Amino acid sequence: MTAERWKGEAAERALSYVKDGMKLGLGTGSTAAQFVTMLAARVKEEGLKVLCVPTSEATRALAEQHGLTLTTLDEIPFLDLTVDGADEIDDELRLIKGAGGALLREKIVATASDRMIVIADHTKQVDTLGAAPLPIEVVPFGLRATEKMIEMLAEDSGCAGELKLRRAGDGQPFRTDGGNYIFDGAFSKIDDPEGLSDALHLVPGVVEHGLFLWVADLAVIGGPAGVQVLEADYGE
Repeated sequence: MTAERWKGEAAERALSYVKDGMKLGLGTGSTAAQFVTMLAARVKEEGLKVLCVPTSEATRALAEQHGLTLTTLDEIPFLDLTVDGADEIDDELRLIKGAGGALLREKIVATASDRMIVIADHTKQVDTLGAAPLPIEVVPFGLRATEKMIEMLAEDSGCAGELKLRRAGDGQPFRTDGGNYIFDGAFSKIDDPEGLSDALHLVPGVVEHGLFLWVADLAVIGGPAGVQVLEADYGE
């Protein structure tokens, strides 16, 4: 069985949490795209009524292609549920996201939701975050100064590694939907995600980063043994 099949099984299970009348956040990436396609099929087959906020222009285009009804957080500032993928998930449901470049909008939409479900295949589960590059969205102005500040504060937080400016297919700097750049941090291991998150937010040129901490409520993970559902325990 392939990873795409596992992703599909996770997306299908996540669909069972969607109820009629819900306001939904739609994630970005290959796994989230499967969820969008399945959601649209259920809307057509069952007459399910949902309002959706996409987390990227790519997801918007896919949702429009499938005829889903879209809205914005300006029109509806609070959502019932967001379903999105992840680059890494640890056993506390802390995430690295942003390989698709939509981390800022993804975090805005997720935190505007009562619940977030993350869907993935089992290869995204890790004991310690950091093997996947950490996306850090930055403004273009003062890029070199921002880079040096990130390097310094990341190292102070125990994360040394190369920062690489993400490039588009034409060799130019990759631009997010918000017009910003992304540094990908090859830190290998992030022992203190909360400390690194706090440090990165001290850099004025940093718009947002791909550490999603205490945001996901449920993880639905497809793998060789079937679908596993993990629930976050954030106490009171």
